[in-house]
Amino acid sequence: MNLEKPLGSVIQGSLSQGLEVRLHANVLVEDMRVGKFLVVQGVRSRFFCMLTDVALGTSSQRILANPPEPSNSFLQDVLAGTGTFGTVNLSPMLMFTPTEQAEKQAETPTEAAAKSSRRKKSGSESGSASGSQLASYEANTNAVELSPVKTIPSHFSQVYDAAERDFRAVFGWEDDPHRCNFAIGQPIDMDVPICLDLDRFVERSNGVFGKSGTGKSFLTRLLLSGIIKRRAAVNLIFDMHSEYGWEATREGKQFSTVKGLRQLFPNQVQIYTLDPASTQRRGVRDSQELFISYDQIEVEDLMLVRGELNLSEASLENAIILRNEFGKAWISRLLSMSNEEIQEFCEVKMGSKSSIMALQRKLTRLDDLKYLRPTCPKNYVAQVLESLEAGKHVVVEFGSQSNMLSYMLATNIIARRIHASYVHKAERFLQTKNPSDRPQPLVITIEEAHRFLDSATVRQTIFGTIAREMRKYFVTLLVVDQRPSGIDNEVMSQVGTRITALLNDEKDIEAIFTGVSGGQALRSVLAKLDSKQQALILGHAVPMPVVIRTRAYDEAFYAAVGDTPWEELPTETILLAAEAAKADLGF
Repeated sequence: MNLEKPLGSVIQGSLSQGLEVRLHANVLVEDMRVGKFLVVQGVRSRFFCMLTDVALGTSSQRILANPPEPSNSFLQDVLAGTGTFGTVNLSPMLMFTPTEQAEKQAETPTEAAAKSSRRKKSGSESGSASGSQLASYEANTNAVELSPVKTIPSHFSQVYDAAERDFRAVFGWEDDPHRCNFAIGQPIDMDVPICLDLDRFVERSNGVFGKSGTGKSFLTRLLLSGIIKRRAAVNLIFDMHSEYGWEATREGKQFSTVKGLRQLFPNQVQIYTLDPASTQRRGVRDSQELFISYDQIEVEDLMLVRGELNLSEASLENAIILRNEFGKAWISRLLSMSNEEIQEFCEVKMGSKSSIMALQRKLTRLDDLKYLRPTCPKNYVAQVLESLEAGKHVVVEFGSQSNMLSYMLATNIIARRIHASYVHKAERFLQTKNPSDRPQPLVITIEEAHRFLDSATVRQTIFGTIAREMRKYFVTLLVVDQRPSGIDNEVMSQVGTRITALLNDEKDIEAIFTGVSGGQALRSVLAKLDSKQQALILGHAVPMPVVIRTRAYDEAFYAAVGDTPWEELPTETILLAAEAAKADLGF
């Protein structure tokens, strides 16, 4: 479409309900797609708007009562634009108020580069075209002041397609030297990057939502790659289905795989595995084993998985009595106790024999978890923490240990201890105010988040604590889930940025807009997303809600974001890394 050609005129609207626009006769209504961005030129400001609905209108009910015959194209052409017309509903998102330099800086980056080239040929200016283009981007950003919409344009204000400079002014550009931007995708009808501000992204907990098969894992890999590339934070990823660390299967008719984070960033990502045999079968190189001992399991961890273990309230109460008596070794001691020892213990400590015996019987299921040991020769969780403190991004793979009991127990134990360490470091930093004591922000990625953050268990998990604290202790969550309605409303309201693929369930759609003003207008946008490679982004890391066509996770992306590919690493480097891993494990 011609960006300078008006598409329609504002005919009515309100600040709360949005604007109604009548399309001009030469504009095809089928070109108007929900989620498209348009600009309304007011007298003093430009209004950046999202298209939320498309409708057909007529000037008379007689036309509807007696429509023209399908073969009468002449009459249809006569009525088009006058008797029949298209209308669209727009939701104003931001206002562009020009600064004093706006007129001078109203050129697009392409125009600026062309002018720079012409000036260079004439000898009037030196410097690279790329430098002039960057300066033009900055000029476009500084030429307008962005502000929330607090008014609306007048009747018959003209509506235009959003131009590249409008998107640049709102979302910035990836090479902005003043912001930690990362291109996550493009608008659905334009080839211009939509950027997340990663510094703001890691300030709060965030979520990736969408029904099964909509590409949540690919979206998550994009986000994690951006955080690693831009060094916005350090990541701890609980990889339930082994999709993030090493290569994973791409959906489609033909079998193909995509690279994992370890292959893209071999010098920055470390894989720990709770199932070494499974990791080895998949051909993962240079991974480290991770074991958890019984003395690292607390009663609060068992409260989280009480449903999976079928533990009663009485069993948990008696677990507290055992812990108070035997300390950290209470599980090992319980599993080794005979019936006579349990009877004697109950007589002295006023415990319930039947409840303790039931607890003992049900905790024998822990023996099925390959990563649990009665005792461990070293503290593997401390080793993970050391990797994080060294700036390494850690992927914890579960392999065949990906059932909910295994996943929930391990993630809660590991995250609780790492969070405790970060609380200690954050409190020390608050005391000393020394920049060298400032902890590097940590982002913890969890899948099936509603199992940790539902209303019944959110108070018993470390993840509920982290979500409510936001960035108080420099630790935030990246939750990946297909049932956002299962997440506690209080926690959901603390989710700063929400990246949402297609959802069909009304409860899930309603949960996405918890605590979001103007969410009603966006519900129809979310419900009409394509099932693949489209998402709605709203929240703290973007200045306004935006529908994007997500960036492809392919060879071009690998080349753009990755450091030295694994295949190009010198053989001796890989061997040395493997030897170092073995040394850490005491082999």
